[in-house]
Amino acid sequence: MDDQTQNPQPDPAPEPSSGPVPGRPYDAAAARPADASHAPSGRRVKRRLLSWLIGLHAAALLAAGVLILRGRSSSPRGLDGGDRAKALLELAPKDSVGWVTIHGPIYSSDSGKPWDRGSEQWARRIETLADTKGVKAIVLDINSPGGSVGAVQEIYSRIERVKKEKHIPFVALFGDVAASGGYYIASACDKIVAHPGTLTGSIGVIFEVANMQGLFKKIGYQMDPVKSGPHKDMGSPARPLTPEERRIMQSLIDDAYGQFVAAVAGGRGLSVARVKTLADGRVYSGDQALADHLVDQLGDSRDALMLAAKMGGIKDKKPRINRGGDHFSDLMELLETRARVSLGLGPLSLSVPAASSQTHGLLYMWEGR
Repeated sequence: MDDQTQNPQPDPAPEPSSGPVPGRPYDAAAARPADASHAPSGRRVKRRLLSWLIGLHAAALLAAGVLILRGRSSSPRGLDGGDRAKALLELAPKDSVGWVTIHGPIYSSDSGKPWDRGSEQWARRIETLADTKGVKAIVLDINSPGGSVGAVQEIYSRIERVKKEKHIPFVALFGDVAASGGYYIASACDKIVAHPGTLTGSIGVIFEVANMQGLFKKIGYQMDPVKSGPHKDMGSPARPLTPEERRIMQSLIDDAYGQFVAAVAGGRGLSVARVKTLADGRVYSGDQALADHLVDQLGDSRDALMLAAKMGGIKDKKPRINRGGDHFSDLMELLETRARVSLGLGPLSLSVPAASSQTHGLLYMWEGR
């Protein structure tokens, strides 16, 4: 017997194959690469992003359909099925009261996204509602301690322009707080409704300078600026203001304060001298503000709605509210947050820009917020 018969050799290992071998059962699990069950992270992110984009478009179409069916308006107590069907059959839009919610500090938007809460978006919503057919009056629902001078005046000037060009009456409704810049905006409105316990007033301007010279000295930190003029670093935390710089800053404060006083005097029908007696920075309750003619009446959101409807010539006992783009904005905020979380980018802050990011410049702000 030869050696091959006495010592049989094992068959050589089969070559790896991407498909079945004739005469041999095909094992798909064994043929799959070891790491095939785990797609590359980049591919997973792309799939998630694609899924999010598809969901975003579907949600946007759904939201658009809802807005069309609702006529982009709503009633405080809602409509029954018959009223909704009747509204859909009517070609002319129903008369309504525009409603703009201004809650939180008033600053320019950091991101510039159309659904962010910022002075540009609020001003644009006011103008959009004024251009909407059927809107006969606008309520500004204000719950704000104020904000930066430029952002506040952006909204104020837009109200003034709309009143002049569209002849639409405005009613301000005060929530918990409508102070400083919040009151500045309201002074452009035709009427102001406040709760008895609302905190309002704080008519004035502030510019905050943090003097950290002592702390810097303790930790051995020193700033050595190179500047084009003696006042270029005015307001630096590394040193106190010089007497000349304090006079410069005070002149800026006085100018902005004069603009505030003039706006209140013109809007409330008071003399400048009378407003100055009230404009020392203090806050007032709604009751006190009514006694000093800073507001027109005490009431709630229903009172503000009915007053606006009356001023706009709306006869309905249940005036409709038109919130403009609020529903779509809220939807976009929710979708963006969910997308960021699903992609591992972290949650998105949906609030207005924080005061900590807007600490420079002149402020129409109540510091007791």
